[in-house]
Amino acid sequence: MKNKRSTRIFLACLLLTLTILACNQFVAEQKPPHDIATVPATDEASVTAMPEQPLEASAGSTGLGDSLYPDFGNGGYETTHYTLDMTINNISTSDLSAIVSIEANALQNLSSFNLDFVGFEINEITVNGESAEFERTESELTVYPSSAIAKDEAFTVIVQYAGSPEEMQSVALPVQTGWVTVDGGSFVMSEPDGSASFYPVNDHPLDKATYTFRVTVPVPLEVAANGVLTETINSGDTNTYIFEVRDPMASYLATINIDEFEIETSQSQTGVPIRDYYSSTLAEEYREPFARQPEMIDYFSEIFGPYPFEVYGSMLMDTEFGSALENQTLSIYGTDMIDLDNVEETELTVAHELSHQWFGDSVSVADWSDIWLNEGFATYSEGLWIEHTSGRESLDDWVKFIYSDVITYPEYYPAPGSPPADDLFNGGVYVRGGLLLHALRLEVGDENFFAILQTYFERYQGGNASTADFIAIAEEISAKDLSTFFDAWLFNEAIPSIPAMGLGVE
Repeated sequence: MKNKRSTRIFLACLLLTLTILACNQFVAEQKPPHDIATVPATDEASVTAMPEQPLEASAGSTGLGDSLYPDFGNGGYETTHYTLDMTINNISTSDLSAIVSIEANALQNLSSFNLDFVGFEINEITVNGESAEFERTESELTVYPSSAIAKDEAFTVIVQYAGSPEEMQSVALPVQTGWVTVDGGSFVMSEPDGSASFYPVNDHPLDKATYTFRVTVPVPLEVAANGVLTETINSGDTNTYIFEVRDPMASYLATINIDEFEIETSQSQTGVPIRDYYSSTLAEEYREPFARQPEMIDYFSEIFGPYPFEVYGSMLMDTEFGSALENQTLSIYGTDMIDLDNVEETELTVAHELSHQWFGDSVSVADWSDIWLNEGFATYSEGLWIEHTSGRESLDDWVKFIYSDVITYPEYYPAPGSPPADDLFNGGVYVRGGLLLHALRLEVGDENFFAILQTYFERYQGGNASTADFIAIAEEISAKDLSTFFDAWLFNEAIPSIPAMGLGVE
């Protein structure tokens, strides 16, 4: 059905259509030849962008695949720097509030990633400034950024949390690890898995990073941490200590220690500054075993290579914890590690921890099964210090003594090449690892042996190495096939003989 109004509209539309067709014909006739390029004018506001395609991303793995501890660390990214900003609210319980910033690079397109972290109440997590969802399963903290992170992209994670560190027992040996609260203070010893007890971390030596520690404590308490103390800020009732670690560091070597300290400074002849922290309640005589640290640094620098960090020192806590640890640039001891009746024996422990700065800290294991590369080297460094201070005959006596101990008590000294996961720090990785190095020295000669140590350090300093890497260098320098030698020393149930010293020879 039609009416007059619709007829008029129809005629008007027909006229408009004819007009548009005529205009188009005119424009077409005015177009330039095809060999002249033209760019049509556009109104940018009117252009609609193509919708962005979603990034195909997946979750980072919950472990780095270590042969003994496959869940240690996390995959999909690598960290570059940690900033630990902590305020200690109650020293008797180590109650603290913290903001930890983690700078990292994505190794894949990431839809989520994990951090190792135990305890505390998490208040907020952000990724690149945007709030992120998260969930926790035991020691795994899974973070879901608001948008996927592209491979090779740098990103920053900030975790805000509060509470007191939980007591944590290592899976590698039956001792408390991580942050330990004691009367009037606290200390940190984290090898191999304790760092997650006080900060979110990618906790495996393969992922080294630099660090900033910013720790606020009530006056008169003080802080001793890794690296160089760059600033102390007094705010009346509190002091804030800022330390910078500018060389890559494995996470288990990070340490924060709180007490009232007396600080003693010195310097090696090669120019390494030394700062030693002693609990203020300790008698002066406890400092004696540390007096030769400058000489030790110079000697090890001569035979291993230049000291690898900016500073060194030791921290002696007025408590007993049954061990010492080579925290990077700041080795830590309890009083039960100091024998005041045998200072020379205690000096060997000091030499052991110091030598780890080269072998363990600068050159770190690629897999925890290679722990003999840390502890065997440090044990033999005790022997090298004996040789330096007392002569080769004293070194030979030391070798004979510890070899005899292995023969007498073989159950305490298993083969160092395959330590069990629940007994990582057994006597074999220390003593048999150290004897292996002396046997290698006799096998290849002094010149080759020390060239092997120096080349190994130079090639892998600041990074990671494996047993295979060390063997390759030993064979390269000596020009010998050492596969049979290393197989016997690393994996034989019974310790091999050392014919040149008449040891183990029937």
